[in-house]
Amino acid sequence: MLLSNIYKNVIFHAMFPKEVYIERRSRLRSKIRSGIALFVGNFEMPMNYRSNTYRFRQDSSFLYFFGLNQPELVGVMDFDAGTDSIYGNDVDIEDIIWMGPQPSLKEQAAGVGVVTTCPLKDLQGKVNAAIKAGRKIHFLPPYRHQNMMVLNDLLGVNYGVLSKYVSKELVKAVVSLRSIKDSYEIAEIDNACNVGYQMHVAAMRMCKPGVYEREIAGFIEGIALQGGGGVSFPVILSQHGETLHNHYHGNMLEAGKLMITDAGAEIASGYASDFTRVTPVGGKFTQKQKDIYNIVLAANNNTTMLAKPGVKYQDVHLAAARTITEGLMSLGLMHGNVDDAVKNGAHALFFPHGLGHMMGLDVHDMEDLGEDFVGYDEETSRIDQFGTAYLRLGRRLEPGFVITNEPGIYFIPALVQKWKEEKINSSFINFSKVEEYLDFGGIRLEDDLLITDKGCRLLGKKRIPITVEQVEEAANS
Repeated sequence: MLLSNIYKNVIFHAMFPKEVYIERRSRLRSKIRSGIALFVGNFEMPMNYRSNTYRFRQDSSFLYFFGLNQPELVGVMDFDAGTDSIYGNDVDIEDIIWMGPQPSLKEQAAGVGVVTTCPLKDLQGKVNAAIKAGRKIHFLPPYRHQNMMVLNDLLGVNYGVLSKYVSKELVKAVVSLRSIKDSYEIAEIDNACNVGYQMHVAAMRMCKPGVYEREIAGFIEGIALQGGGGVSFPVILSQHGETLHNHYHGNMLEAGKLMITDAGAEIASGYASDFTRVTPVGGKFTQKQKDIYNIVLAANNNTTMLAKPGVKYQDVHLAAARTITEGLMSLGLMHGNVDDAVKNGAHALFFPHGLGHMMGLDVHDMEDLGEDFVGYDEETSRIDQFGTAYLRLGRRLEPGFVITNEPGIYFIPALVQKWKEEKINSSFINFSKVEEYLDFGGIRLEDDLLITDKGCRLLGKKRIPITVEQVEEAANS
């Protein structure tokens, strides 16, 4: 049998038609007129020794522009010449023994509309010639040590100071392109959200007294793997939801507690989902739990109504903070004027994080490029205040943005104690009442939204059960 026939059974083709990648690079070329750009793909990373590696994950910007999901590739765009190249090495017979037959780099590159391929060793000469000619070398901020060393060797710049040479022009251009999701991307994110739905409904059904958190976390990670990729970030699942990102899964679930599950899927294309739900252990919310839960749900639903083109997500965050403050005041946990309380950041005792972030090829989309470039701009600056300062996305929303909507209320004993002792926002906080909730835990409710021409829509075929009644029904099914 000819090797070319075997190739047909090896899935190394790009996720989208080659015209998609050609058009993406063309749009980037319209934003940057000179120099060359280096898109350094990722390398395999050892877990505990060199040949025992983590599951390979390609760099997202390389995926976006060059579409090939294999290690040790570098994409080069020459803006002056208007050419694109991929540098990498074809497999040899030893690789084939372990991996099976592989299509050539030239064949793979053709699938993303790139004609020119070169051995990886030739890249140094390309870079040296550009440097000698005084041309600008554009590259994005590296986040892996191996990629830092590659750039160190190519550019002759110590990896400790590489950040000084990062091309802000390229960063801004890439952010402007990747922020707006096309129809292919939206379909992939919908698919990732459908896997996320399965994960969360399974977690609700497994939420029983006597079950260990790790049993549920492991089961839903298996669902993500069945979906073709894996989890989009390490699963957060705990009956101690007062810890915002709790990755410890060693507790046995206890009746009367609340289990928070913050988890999403990354499918084969690299696109992500990210949802959070809270389930009562034993299948029934107490009235006290319902009261807090429904405040968070109101903030979540109100965000979905407010999120639309032209609106600053920073303003939507503050609207969610007001909804939370109003609700807590109705329960006697806070008092005073709502607007004054939010202006002074009093809500952050209970809601000490941002309302959401961009999502796409990364669950926190493009965060490697710099949060301020992705979530803020010349018009919208970060608010330097505890809690609100953690808002990852504050700028005006545009059609094609994919974002998360994740308000929450938490009772964090150490934070409550600090604020009480230091009399922080004491004119707005009823500490004696708050102390009755120190064993409550936390509630966060997160959906994924696509900003449309007139508003937004929930991503995925169906909304994960979210009302008190829906969650109880799922937990008891």
